[in-house]
This record gives sequence, C-alpha cells and structure tokens, in this order.
Amino acid sequence: MEIIQTDLAPQAIGPYAQAIKVNGFVYTSGQIPLDPASGQLIDGDIRAQTARVFENLSAVLTAAGSGLDRVVKTTVFLADMNEFAAMNEVYASYFGAHKPARSTVQAARLPRDVKVEIEAVALA
Repeated sequence: MEIIQTDLAPQAIGPYAQAIKVNGFVYTSGQIPLDPASGQLIDGDIRAQTARVFENLSAVLTAAGSGLDRVVKTTVFLADMNEFAAMNEVYASYFGAHKPARSTVQAARLPRDVKVEIEAVALA
C-alpha cells in the first residue's frame, strides 16, 4: 500500500491519509471544500463548495498518478438532498462524457458543517 499526500489538497485533519494506492486502484478519503493553502472552508453555495471539492479530489488523484478521467466510483454525501440538482450540475461539468458509478446520500451532519463531501475510487 502506498500513502498518497499532496500539499495541493487539504491536509488530513485526523488519523487518515488523503488517499491510499493499492493493487492498481486509488481510494480517496472524502474531500470537503477546504482551501488547501489556508486550511479554511471556502465561502459559497453548494455549487462553489462542490467545485472546491473537485479541485481537491483532482489534486489527490493527480498525486497518485491518476485523474478524474480514471474514476470508477464516487460517493457523494450531501447535507441537504434538496441541493442535489445544483451539485449534480457541477459534478457533471468535472466528468463530462465520463460517467463513473455513483452513490449519493444525505448525511445528518458532515465535517465542519459543509454542504458536500465526495470520495472516489479510481484506477491508478
């Protein structure tokens, strides 16, 4: 197993890795809309938060030698399922024609009370 770490994504705020690369796959930890430079939550609505999450995910995947185009599965955690359509618009813009498998769930509460958290599994 290889631990993946990059300064271009928020540092882990607990006892976990940004991602683990093993057996040809990359498993990312959930990314939330933290600015990697400041470590602070970004301001903005669900669209802005989703975009920041994807920038963080992309940085982690790139550090692992992968990318969004190699994602096979995502899990999206939303604080409010009523924001699904807005999140989905941004989500689609990052994947284009590539459509990985996905689960989306509403969570009772997300870390730091963010609106969205996304994790991914990708080919290495």
